[in-house]
Amino acid sequence: MDRPRFFLPSEVAAHRTAADLWVSFLGKVLDLSPLVSRFQGDLLLLPILECAGQDISCWFDATTGDVLRCVDPRSGCIRFCTPRGRFLHIPPEDPRSDWDMDIGEPWWRDPRLEVGLLTSKSRWIRIINTLTSQEQLLEVCSEETLEEILQRYLRYNAHACSYTWKFDGAILDMKKTLSENGLPDEDLELDQLRLDRDAFVPAVLLHFNDDLTEG
Repeated sequence: MDRPRFFLPSEVAAHRTAADLWVSFLGKVLDLSPLVSRFQGDLLLLPILECAGQDISCWFDATTGDVLRCVDPRSGCIRFCTPRGRFLHIPPEDPRSDWDMDIGEPWWRDPRLEVGLLTSKSRWIRIINTLTSQEQLLEVCSEETLEEILQRYLRYNAHACSYTWKFDGAILDMKKTLSENGLPDEDLELDQLRLDRDAFVPAVLLHFNDDLTEG
């Protein structure tokens, strides 16, 4: 793919073990498993392990992309703000002879750990196979194109590429997002009207093309 992959919060949350640890922050999704493996047993991993699978944007300054800083009430000096405890690549508060300043790129700036972007908003759609009458409720990223949504749907129908996707009678452009194809995101309006979102999930209809692909 020519662009980053988008992930749902639930997909990030699925990676919450020491051997498979993801976090998200400021819209990025990082796989910290190599970091955990490299520093296995280091106590500075604890704050990261405690937040496995979670969004840790509150640790960072959205303007600089760096860890938040605050004034130390004891010394009056500016230091990194780590209320959950000091973690990897954060220097100690006081000078120490055992701290190596040459750590290279800190993990939160290491592009090698980035696996994609966190969706700004997830959406639910109903995908209805008009040939079999099977219906699947699918959570997707609002930034995803129909082609990317199709990839999510393949687990339910390996021959999904052999269907024409339609909404409200119009053929959908698979290179565009749901919104770009005219499927409105009405969640905010529904919340304001105190209506149940689940009762107003838009439906995409799949029409068989008679050119069955191999799964």
